[in-house]
Amino acid sequence: MFKSIKTGVLALILISTAIIVKAQQKISEGVITYGMEYNLTADQQQMANFLPKETVIKFKDNLSRIEMEQGPAIIKIISDKTSKTGLLLVDIPIVQKQYAVKMSKEEMEKGKEGSPKFSDFKATGEKQKIGNYNAEKYTHKDDKGGDYELWASTDIELPEGYKEAEYKDVKGTLVKFTMFQNGIRSVLTLKSIKAEQVPPLSLDIPRGYELKTMAEMKAMQSGGGR
Repeated sequence: MFKSIKTGVLALILISTAIIVKAQQKISEGVITYGMEYNLTADQQQMANFLPKETVIKFKDNLSRIEMEQGPAIIKIISDKTSKTGLLLVDIPIVQKQYAVKMSKEEMEKGKEGSPKFSDFKATGEKQKIGNYNAEKYTHKDDKGGDYELWASTDIELPEGYKEAEYKDVKGTLVKFTMFQNGIRSVLTLKSIKAEQVPPLSLDIPRGYELKTMAEMKAMQSGGGR
């Protein structure tokens, strides 16, 4: 049953860490919605139907939570932007199973292994409105010889800690950008950011969830566990 989940769960664990900020309207808690498009290799096509087309992120101060459907499972990923730690919750209603994985900073970073490292960000001065946001185009490169572009807006400022170090030269919140996670390339486009009250977020394991290690979850995804 875990084969249908595939590696898509792990591929999206750190998705919220790619949100960049620096702007005018400061929002300390609310909901962010990104549309997602994928550039999959031939080997990755088998998971195409299981990858979400949209990601909703709730955030409050230094904590954020992503919730999405991944095949038969409901995935929740809570991450702490300050400590860089997280909690993965997997709920599979059809078999009445609930699993939790505590993720250390090292495990969170492991998801980035093998992904291109971005640098050489340059503002082009080209402006465009993407959704409801005024954005400026940046070009950048990676350490594997690739060229990219992204769009950033200074209309919004999110809590400190959402900005990845490699994007320090980008002024603003990313509204359209390329991301790699566990070898999967995707383009995220900001659809909305809403300032609204968010219920308390926590890295504590909810009652009823069975604690697993990341290695055990990977084994189950490969069909080697219950």
